[in-house]
Amino acid sequence: MKGLMRGMMVAGAVAGVVIGFGSSVEARPPYKKVFETTYEKVAKDNKVDCNSCHVADKEKKERNNYGEALAKNIGKNEKDDAKIKEALVKTEKEKSAVKDKTFGDLLKDGKLPASK
Repeated sequence: MKGLMRGMMVAGAVAGVVIGFGSSVEARPPYKKVFETTYEKVAKDNKVDCNSCHVADKEKKERNNYGEALAKNIGKNEKDDAKIKEALVKTEKEKSAVKDKTFGDLLKDGKLPASK
């Protein structure tokens, strides 16, 4: 009986870890999906991931320059694809960290818009 209980406890702990990791891998899947369909060439030629909008920190709370600009144009945790695309297009017009280039200029050149 002790072996069975121990096995159940280990299985429960493993399941908790897997569920915990699985839910944090991609916090905003609609954003990524709409970005990749809006900017197909960029997505094809670059790795689009959390760091497309965030700096490489463990909790993804700090945004890079593109993420900051996008955050101003999008609702908190927006889930509507049309509104996400509208915010992406609006963000294209804002200045990037590259001299004399907007985020849209970089995207049209097939580049990720953020400075990392």
